[in-house]
Amino acid sequence: MGHDHSHNHNHGGQKNIKVAFLLNLTFTLLEIVGGLWTNSMAILSDALHDLGDSLSLGLAWYLERYSEKGPDEKFSFGYARFSLLAALINSLILVGGSVLILAKSIPRIFQPEDVSPKGMLVFAIIGIIINGIAVIRLKKGTSLNEKVVSWHLMEDVLGWVVIFIASIVLMIVNIPVLDPLLSVLITIYVLYNVVKNLKDILNVFLQGVPKNLSINEIEKEILEKTKVLSVHHTHIWSLEGEKNLLSTHIIVGDEIEREEIISIKNNVRELMKKKGIEHVTIEIDFESQDCEDQFCN
Repeated sequence: MGHDHSHNHNHGGQKNIKVAFLLNLTFTLLEIVGGLWTNSMAILSDALHDLGDSLSLGLAWYLERYSEKGPDEKFSFGYARFSLLAALINSLILVGGSVLILAKSIPRIFQPEDVSPKGMLVFAIIGIIINGIAVIRLKKGTSLNEKVVSWHLMEDVLGWVVIFIASIVLMIVNIPVLDPLLSVLITIYVLYNVVKNLKDILNVFLQGVPKNLSINEIEKEILEKTKVLSVHHTHIWSLEGEKNLLSTHIIVGDEIEREEIISIKNNVRELMKKKGIEHVTIEIDFESQDCEDQFCN
C-alpha cells in the first residue's frame, strides 16, 4: 500500500510539472516576441526568467519521472534524490538569470526608453492567466521539486500583477523609468526567495537534520517512552525533503529478553513514524558490552 501511494504521488507530481512546463514554454515564446514589440525590459526580463523556468521545468519533469525508480544495486535508497537534483538546477539557473536581468535593467534606470503600455497590459493579462493555471496545478505538491517550481510560478503571477498595474499607470502618465525600476524590484524579490529555497535544498543535499526534527528531542523521547538505558550516535537526514531516515544506537540492560528487545525496536519505529520518519535503523548493545565506537563514550 505504501509503495502504491508513493508511486501515485510521484506520478501526479510529474504530470503537474509536465503541464506547467508546456504552459510556461508556450508563454515564454510569446513573451519574447511581446517584449521586443513593446520595448519593455520588464517583459523581456520576465521572458528570460521564464525561459530559465521552462528549461528547469523540462528537466524537473524528466527527473521527477526518473525519481520514481525503486532501489537497485546502483542506488540502494532508490532514485528519489533525482527530483531534488532538478530543484537544485532550477534554483541555480534562476540565480544566474536574475543576475543577468539586473545587469540589463539597471542601466535603463539612468537611460529609460519608451515602452508600449497597451502591449504590456495585454501580456500582463495573459501572463496572470497562464501562470495562475500552472500554480493551481502545482500548489498541492509536497516534494521540494514541486514546491520550488510552484513558488517560482507564483512569483511570475505577482510579477505580472505588478506589470499590469504599471501599464495602466503608464497609459495615464508617461514615466518610462517605471519599467526598468519594476524589472529590478521583481528580480530582487525573485532572487531573495530563490536563495531561501536554495538553502533548504542544500541542507538536504548535505544531509542536514530536517528543520522540523530535533535529535535531542528524539533521543529524550526514546529514553522516556521505552526501556532503554542510553541513546546516542543518532543521525537524521532526508532523501529529497520528504522521505526522512534515522539511524541510532541504544543501550539496554543485560537482563533484557529477546521479546523485550523486539518490543523496544517496534516502539522506537512507531515513535519515529509519528514524526514522519519511516526508515529507521537501530543498533542495540547490552550494558556490559564493550563498545569500540567513539560515540559510545
